[in-house]
Formats: sequence, structure tokens, C-alpha cells
Amino acid sequence: MPDKPEDDVQWLTDDPSDVHWTLILAHGAGQGSDSPFMERMDRTLGRAGMRVIRFDFPYMIDMRQTGRRKPPDREPMLRESWKRTIDQVLSGGTDQRRLLIGGKSMGGRIATLIADEQDVAGLVCLGYPFHPPGKPYRLRVAHLKQLRTPTLICQGSRDPFGNRDEVSGYPLSEAIRLTWIEDGEHGFKPRKQSGRTLEQNLRQAAEAIIGFAKSQSKWS
Repeated sequence: MPDKPEDDVQWLTDDPSDVHWTLILAHGAGQGSDSPFMERMDRTLGRAGMRVIRFDFPYMIDMRQTGRRKPPDREPMLRESWKRTIDQVLSGGTDQRRLLIGGKSMGGRIATLIADEQDVAGLVCLGYPFHPPGKPYRLRVAHLKQLRTPTLICQGSRDPFGNRDEVSGYPLSEAIRLTWIEDGEHGFKPRKQSGRTLEQNLRQAAEAIIGFAKSQSKWS
């Protein structure tokens, strides 16, 4: 159960409600739903025809209201916030068969913990935190072995939370597919010498998400 009273779910969406697919996207630990990464991903997916709903966890709502920084809520509250958001989106008329959930880093990790019980069409993780930076022995992958929900993880090839070489050795469920964002770090930003740009990498991730959604059902 949550360790404090429930907060009203607050979300942002700039996209029309009549598109074929909806993605609920949760933020990472340090920045909220209006972070540059979240806004750019929303715009990029919106141009491709996907509705994106971004929401804030209770601690982030409190930070906005008080101006004081706080650590993330405990995992039970993060899970409950996710479930309440899904319930509210579905009660607004969104088709559960066309609903994807996921998020940036922590937001995506919490989504992996509830996805199987929510019966959504799929799960999208943008920079999954396989382990804390510099601590590859503290893995967050045990539950990923049994994950049943179709899942796409877009991961920077040099992400300090789990790079290509590290992740290739992890035992992951067959329901999980990986898309490697070339030379990307945790926010998909590449090095200048790579010849790639952040916008290219964000488009690559968006195209992977659209392709993943199409593979789950007929896109019309």
C-alpha cells in the first residue's frame, strides 16, 4: 500500500485522443514529465501518429508545488501511481488493446513491475536502468526473466546503466526485444565524433516504438 495519501494523477498530452495507439510515458528519477527528453520524445512520436500521455509521480508533483527537491517515492507508491494512471486513462475511453505503457529509466523500470497484471498491449522502456552506474553487480533484471508482456527496450549502446556488452549477457525473457541506440548514453545523446546527433537517435527510438506497436496489432 502507499505510504502516504494518494495524490491526484496529473498528466500532459498534446496529441489528439482519436489516434490508433496511446503510450503512457513515465519520467525518470531526477526530472519530471516536462523534461527536455520527455518533451522531445512526445513530439517525435506525435508526428508519427502516436498519442503520448506523460505523467508525474507524487514526489515530483510535490517538488513542483514546494520547490524543494525530494528523492523518489518508495516502490509501492510508484507502482500505485502507475496503476491509478492506467485506470484513469482507460476510464477516459482509451482502448486497452491499443495501450502501451513505459517510461524513461526509473519510470520504465516500475512499468516492468506491473505490466503483466495490467494486461496492456505492450511495454516500452527508454534507457532501462539495468544497474546503477559503476555498480554492474547490483542488477535489476531478476523479474525480467519471467516478463510476459511484449516489451521493447531502447538502450544507448554506451549507457552507464547497462551498455551493449553488459546487457548481451543478461538472461532476459523472450518477450523482450532490444533496440540499440548507436553511441547513445542514458538520454540517447551521442558523442560528437560519432557523427550522429541527438535528434537522429530520438528518431531511431521513435521509429522502433512505432514498429513495435505495429507488430502487436494491425495499425489502421
